[in-house]
Amino acid sequence: MKKFSSLLALTILSTLTFAQKTNYNLIVGTYTAPGKSEGIYTYNFNVLTATATVKSIAKNTANPSYVAVSPDNQFVYAVNETGATSTVSAFKYNVVTGALTFLNKVDSQGADPCFITVDAKNVIVANYSGGSLAVFSRKTDGTLTDALQTIKHTGKSIDPKGRQESAHVHMVKFTPDHKYLIVNDLGEDQTYIYNYNPTSKEKILTLKSVIKTTAGTGPRHITFSPNGKFAYLAHEFNGRITVFSYSNGSLTKIQEIGTTPKDFSGKIDGADIHVSADGKFLYETNRGDANSISTFSILPTGKLKFIETVSTLGKGPRNFTIDPTGKFLLIGHQYTNNIVIFSRNKTTGKLTDSGKRIDVGAPVCLVFN
Repeated sequence: MKKFSSLLALTILSTLTFAQKTNYNLIVGTYTAPGKSEGIYTYNFNVLTATATVKSIAKNTANPSYVAVSPDNQFVYAVNETGATSTVSAFKYNVVTGALTFLNKVDSQGADPCFITVDAKNVIVANYSGGSLAVFSRKTDGTLTDALQTIKHTGKSIDPKGRQESAHVHMVKFTPDHKYLIVNDLGEDQTYIYNYNPTSKEKILTLKSVIKTTAGTGPRHITFSPNGKFAYLAHEFNGRITVFSYSNGSLTKIQEIGTTPKDFSGKIDGADIHVSADGKFLYETNRGDANSISTFSILPTGKLKFIETVSTLGKGPRNFTIDPTGKFLLIGHQYTNNIVIFSRNKTTGKLTDSGKRIDVGAPVCLVFN
């Protein structure tokens, strides 16, 4: 009987292992101007071989630089970054075929939206040049209403190169408890924390607090640890990372650490930042003259310990993502028109070139689902 039970357990384990998902959809938002991209791409990504094949392309959508998938996987929302004429587009999403069917688009309520987030109720965008954020409601058919609320920032900061002469909202991100919205304003050197009331008939977002970051650093992207206890803020102008402890809508600074060598004198342009799903490692990319990605281990205290910095093997690394198995890290390069696929050591966190590439025009945003 004991031998039979062991055999049964082994059979079940083998079946589960065999049944593990090996193919995922990878959705890529791009810049269609100056013309190397056709729109939003959906790839089939095989996590055994790190190979990607095109499943679908949503064409005739201008500069869909950032995209977000609804929690139920039925819809995709994209910004259309076209200056004063910028919009937000809604698509019906077929997970099986990867096809995106256009539903509608609405005014983004500010020039050059550069980030978008979605939950079961609303879609929220960050308008970079407009210095604003806007909230749109989702109808049951996935279409978007006109903006329910628009908040305009009006400050500035000290950057001598003119990038902080006005507000530039760069990211909108829900806190892990989903009670608050974090908003990074690169132009003001400030991070805002808004109370989030998704069903409110008056104001969906109300200001809770504002964190002033170091003047002239340009707060860009923020990410949270999987346990929700820590947050990591990447600054565009110097590539430094500020580490916060997080609790009930409050961020408390506990560390600041660099991502480039002390003697580095070129342009940095920090880009993106993410934590691995197991919460053990953090990665951050820099553009400019650096074109690098740095790896840190995350200590039990939430603080970071530097591991390595390596070349991203392309120019203009923007968004990057780790595949659902944790085996590969993919980096989209805006100026070399490709996605470089790194093999990722899940024990050490270190990255090595897999040799695999995805050729696509000006990739900006990578989303697995």
